[in-house]
Amino acid sequence: MGATGQPQEQKTTYREAMREALRDALRSDDRVFLMGEDVGRYGGCFGVSLGLLEEFGPERVRDTPLSESAFVGAGIGAALAGMRPIVEIMTVNFSLLALDQILNNAATLLHMSGGQLPVPLVIRMTTGAGRQLAAQHSHSLEGWYAHIPGIRVLAPATIEDARHMLAPALADPDPVLIFEHGSLYNASGELAPSTAPVDLDHAAIRRPGTDISLITYGGSLPKALAAAEELSTEGISAEVIDLRTLRPLDDAAITSSVARTHRVVVIDEAWRTGSLAAEVSARIAERSLYELDAPVQRVCSAEVPIPYARRLEEAALPQTADIVAAAHRAVD
Repeated sequence: MGATGQPQEQKTTYREAMREALRDALRSDDRVFLMGEDVGRYGGCFGVSLGLLEEFGPERVRDTPLSESAFVGAGIGAALAGMRPIVEIMTVNFSLLALDQILNNAATLLHMSGGQLPVPLVIRMTTGAGRQLAAQHSHSLEGWYAHIPGIRVLAPATIEDARHMLAPALADPDPVLIFEHGSLYNASGELAPSTAPVDLDHAAIRRPGTDISLITYGGSLPKALAAAEELSTEGISAEVIDLRTLRPLDDAAITSSVARTHRVVVIDEAWRTGSLAAEVSARIAERSLYELDAPVQRVCSAEVPIPYARRLEEAALPQTADIVAAAHRAVD
């Protein structure tokens, strides 16, 4: 408590905020349990669930065999039986081993059953590159999942969203996939003592601006904010839009931002071809073409398997300088 008697902001990290969200979910609802590879004794591959096994026991924090198809399928079955499972997949590339379960079961059962079988399942996974984990563990495949009807796709990019997105995700009757960018886990900052859940239906304006819109999500948000700060020193006012929810996209937030700035850069760590950036660009063309004063610019990863060597990896990924250069192409 501060001098006024009001709760004070606390210094925390993205990882700790996500852990507190899990802890709160487990405390609040006996139907909630966490399952995945090494989530128990090891504390999670990225340390998010550290200490939860000791607090809640092996019935609520379950280590699973190394079979994504099996434990995602078990999560679907538990959700059908009335539980509220949170399934952790170590990294997004491993989710491909469970793609049949996600696409053909979790996403379709409500439809195939005529509305009788909702699947209130949350699947968390780490995504993204920038940590020298080479081509096998550096994918950004959230755009693939945003293609699938029947699921909601979230990408928390801030400590606040890491803390408060899980509760409404668990309350959703449909499957929800949460993509946590690996570069964000150590990010630190102040967390306001709010208990309000995040509005999953709307994007967020992280920085207002008037000259150009920088539209992004997840691990690219800090780079977009850094680019906006650099552009401000040159007299260019950049608005930064954090999509937050990748399916369904907040079309209204996108079109209203374009109407304010008339120029757009879309930043997406996925590969350019068939990307979420392509979808956002197409929607802008469909809805806001005559608001544009310049072609939409896209900043995406190079169309190569992500390299291991640090400098090559950095060269392959969107960087702040690339965003600034794209903004100049639109504004100049």
